[in-house]
Amino acid sequence: MKNLFFAFLAIVAISCNSNAQKSNSESKSKEVASKFEVSKTDAEWKEILTPAQYQILRKAGTERPFSSELNDIKKPGTFVCAACGTKLYKTEHKFDSGTGWPSFDRAINSGIEMGSDSKLGYSRDEIHCATCGGHLGHLFNDGPQETTGERHCINGDAMKFIPDTK
Repeated sequence: MKNLFFAFLAIVAISCNSNAQKSNSESKSKEVASKFEVSKTDAEWKEILTPAQYQILRKAGTERPFSSELNDIKKPGTFVCAACGTKLYKTEHKFDSGTGWPSFDRAINSGIEMGSDSKLGYSRDEIHCATCGGHLGHLFNDGPQETTGERHCINGDAMKFIPDTK
C-alpha cells in the first residue's frame, strides 16, 4: 500500500511538468520580448551572447550562487545589461546580501521593468532589462531597511561592469 502511494505521488509530480506549461511559458516569453525597443531572434541573441548569458537573459535561467566575478566589485561604476548595454545599477547601491548573487537596493531610473514569474509554484517579482526584455533576476523585500528595503538579486552573467573614469 505504501509503495502504491509513492507511485501515485510520482505520477502526479511528473504530470505537473506538462508540455502545455512549457509552451505557455515560451509564448509568454515571446510576447514579453516583442514589446521592447531592442528585439532580436533567438539566432541573433545566440550570436552576440555567451551560452551562459543566453540561458539567463533569454531563457530566464539562474547562475550558480557565488559564481559571478561581479560579486566582489566595489569600485565606482555602472552595471549594464550584457545584451544591450542599458544602464541598470550603480556600485553605490550595491550591497553584500550573503546570497551569492550581486545585490542592489535600487536600479537606475528607467533601466529595469518588472514582471512576474511563477515557475517555482508561487509568484515572484521578476526583473527585466527595460530596453531588451532580458531576464536579470528577482526583487525581494529583504534588503537594507535603512535605504529602500529592496534586494534586487541579479545574475552576474546578465550584466557587464563599466568602471567610472575619473
